[in-house]
Amino acid sequence: MAQSWGSFFYSLLDYKTEKFVIAKNKRVGVLFRLFQLGVIGYLIGWVFLWKKGYQEREEAIQSSVFTKLKGVALTNSTDLGLQVWGAEDYVIPSQGDRVFFIVTNYLETPNQRLGFCAESPKVPDGLCSSSADCTEGETVTAGHGVKTGRCMNETATCEIHGWCPVERSHTPSEPLLGEAKNFTIYIKNFIRFPKFEFSKSNVLSTANKSYLKTCYYDKDHHPYCPIFRVGDMVHWTGHNFQEMAVKGGSIGVVIDWNCDLDKDYSKCNPEYSFTRLDTSKHSTNSITSGYNFRFARYYRDADGQTYRSLYKVYGIRFDIMVNGQAGKFNIIPTVVNIGSGLALMGAGVFVCDMILLYMMSTSSFYRERKFEPIGKRERRPRDMKHGRHHRHAQDGHHRKEDKTAAEKQPLTPASSPSAHSPAKQPVAADSSLKPHSLERRPQPTVILHRSPERKAMSPVSSSRIPCSPLK
Repeated sequence: MAQSWGSFFYSLLDYKTEKFVIAKNKRVGVLFRLFQLGVIGYLIGWVFLWKKGYQEREEAIQSSVFTKLKGVALTNSTDLGLQVWGAEDYVIPSQGDRVFFIVTNYLETPNQRLGFCAESPKVPDGLCSSSADCTEGETVTAGHGVKTGRCMNETATCEIHGWCPVERSHTPSEPLLGEAKNFTIYIKNFIRFPKFEFSKSNVLSTANKSYLKTCYYDKDHHPYCPIFRVGDMVHWTGHNFQEMAVKGGSIGVVIDWNCDLDKDYSKCNPEYSFTRLDTSKHSTNSITSGYNFRFARYYRDADGQTYRSLYKVYGIRFDIMVNGQAGKFNIIPTVVNIGSGLALMGAGVFVCDMILLYMMSTSSFYRERKFEPIGKRERRPRDMKHGRHHRHAQDGHHRKEDKTAAEKQPLTPASSPSAHSPAKQPVAADSSLKPHSLERRPQPTVILHRSPERKAMSPVSSSRIPCSPLK
């Protein structure tokens, strides 16, 4: 066990390097090329052309919105008679903001004064059968005042102290301000991308002063006009204005700024979209749909007594939301996306290797060719054969050089044998001599070969025994 763990830890120190093996397998080759084409198509088509991966992006848009409404409506009711509504009456808040409300219907309870009256029968906590059910000083939950301790038999409700008479609570059937569909909303929007020092407005830059007084937004004919009809905005959400005006609702106006700053300044323009937020198309009759709230207007009579008119108003709430992003060419995201694409190609190599090495019937054959362990001192037979051949060639070359040098050595009288001098005895091997000195000394056979008296001399024995002088 210890040896196996030791082998495992030692194997962690091994270094693996790539070895390129050309596998003549058409199926894996086709799969690999298809994967490469897919990665290249994704990188060029999706990353660079569609997502503009070569650009530096900024989504921290800074924006400011101003709104202004115009329009007049005339109402005629049995209780109130004729009444003219201007923008200062039906727009809340009147100064204009990115969130505002337009009144389309209302219920008015006029001339309310502080006093004592019966609670509304539509308030569950105000119902009673005796005075014991009306605790004095207790407020009516979701009601209009404070209980006095008396039960009013005529209405079967508790008597309260509050603004009397209590609010009318019937549901309207027709919008009183049906002409609100012709009201106009002027939306002025300024945006800025601080990273690129780029700013623009949704108002068309023109010297024609009458342009904003005559144009209305149309996606095809007037896409740069910032004036919208209320009825058109409701229609673009897929709903009917008259139905929505009865109980009110909420509309989201989204202004998108998607700017390619590599193009001309005029190419950066807003895109508008409209959505109903308080309900969906499949639940228009839900009790949660619609929008209303209450407010009161206070007056004083000739005697200095305060009275008020209570309004329960229905209408359309507009929420203007500004989104945007800008992009401009930058070398850093370009290099990063190219590197990511190249790394993704490596995944194709990995997948094809797994198929080739582990999922095919001939996987063992490919593994033997791809993985080759090499030790530190291990030499391949081919390299050893090449080394021996190199050494033999060097030795032969040295011997050839020594032989050539010896042949070119000039003959001296001392070295030339004659009839009057004894033949030169062969030199015995001496271990004290250096190898290169022995190799450089002329051999007797070479001298005999060069001598002109070679035919008169007897052959010299190759033995190391000294020869006697010639007689």
